[in-house]
Parts: sequence; C-alpha cells; structure tokens
Amino acid sequence: MRKIFIGLATVVFSATGVCAQVTTTLSDTGRTERAKKKYEELFGARTVLRSNDPELMNILQRLIFGEIFYTGQLDDKTRELITITVLTTNQTLPQLKSHTNAALNIGVTPVEIRESIYQAAPFIGFPKVLNALDTINSVFISRGIQLPLENTGTVQESERFEKGKAIQYPLYGDGMKTAMQDLPGELSAAIPRILTESCFGDFYTREGLDIKTRELLIFCALATLGGAERQMASHAVGNLKTGNSKETLVSAMVHMYPYVGFPRVSNAINVIKAAKIE
Repeated sequence: MRKIFIGLATVVFSATGVCAQVTTTLSDTGRTERAKKKYEELFGARTVLRSNDPELMNILQRLIFGEIFYTGQLDDKTRELITITVLTTNQTLPQLKSHTNAALNIGVTPVEIRESIYQAAPFIGFPKVLNALDTINSVFISRGIQLPLENTGTVQESERFEKGKAIQYPLYGDGMKTAMQDLPGELSAAIPRILTESCFGDFYTREGLDIKTRELLIFCALATLGGAERQMASHAVGNLKTGNSKETLVSAMVHMYPYVGFPRVSNAINVIKAAKIE
C-alpha cells in the first residue's frame, strides 16, 4: 500500500523545524475510513454530504476528521475546545452549534465549554461572547441540561485586583504596566488595572478550566483574530510558563488550519518558534 505524509504537517514542520516528530504517516486509502470513524465518534452519525456540493464536503471531512485529528499530541477533548474557541472568535455560529454537540458527545462538560467561551471576552469582546453563549445554551437546552450552569466564580468584588495579579504576575510580570506608563494622566494606571481585574481577576480565577488550558485556548483565539502577533508573542511565553510545550502549541495550530486558513497558522507558528522564557 502506498504511503503519504499529511500535507499540512509536512509543510509546517519541515519549514519551521519545530517538533518534526509530530508529522504523521498515514495511508492514502485509510484516510476515508478514519474520517468516517472519527465523525461518528464526534457527531454520533455517519458522514453526510451536501447534495449541492458533495466534492467540497468530501475534501473537508477527510482533511479534518481523517488527517488533522490524527496529527499532533492533542486529545480529542482539547481539540474540540480549540474548535469551539476558534468558531466563537470567528462567529461561525452554525458550526459552533454542531461542535458543541460533538464536544458533549465525547465527554467535554458543559462548564468546560462555557468557560472556554467566557474567557474569550477580554480578547474578542463581550458581544461575540454573548452570541456564542446563545448558541451553546440552545444546545444545552435541547439536550436537557439545566440552565444556568453552576457558578464557578471564586473572587469577591474587593479581591479582583489582588487575585488577578497573583495569576498575572508570574506569567507576564509588569509588562502591561511598563507599556502604558507614558500615557497621559490616570490612563497609565487605569488600563493595566482594568486588564488585571477583568482578564485575570474575573476570568482566570474561575473554576472549570485550569490555567494551562486557558492559556492554550487564549493563544488559539489570538491566532484566529489575525494581526495580534504582539499579543501572541506574550501569550506564547505565558503558555511555556504554564507547562504547554511548543509541540502542543504547534499541534493546536495544525488543528486550527481548516478553520482559519494557512496564513494565520503560519504566522502563529513563527511566533511560537521565537518564544522563549527569559
């Protein structure tokens, strides 16, 4: 049987020199069967082709479920949380609905899904998060999951800054405060404070996801946005400090490829390559 390398992995890893061991050899004839098996695991149904565009659906399903899901070191639960993060950031809500069902089918909890969306607010804005919550909540309701979900907040109003800083400082130090110090008047202090209180105090302190997973998903959201290389550089280092390896980060970018396209993936991989803990 003729063997082929997965196209994306070959390009990414040979071009970057990062984690070459992630490249996987797969059979050209087994790809279709793998796609069918993985699709059924995720969606509880056989692959379905749209009657108007069956060729594109064949390409899509075999790439995502026959190749991408078998490339890299990520487990399927993490992959679905990454997909949910990307779809929320892109506001591709019909697909978010499908992947919310898929995530539940493979054991991702409703709280984990919700938390992955909540924490995107400081990076993509609250309106997009509210749209995504409407979508996932419609799935929860359809499956008999009681709303609202349990409260996983751990911080009182008066604790937001101190508890936020306790998480922020080991990962990022005073970088934001230094960057804003030459702003006029109260703004130089207000902006770093708001970031510490809202991003780290309101969200990083919540239960439901650990810091390591939160950092990985945030990096995925930034890579999806495009044009956020400066923030990606900071969060790539933050990921390394929480224990996510470059292999994990690059694996996440490969997983994102069908949803965001190769240019954004390539830009993110270059940021990952340059990341280092000082």
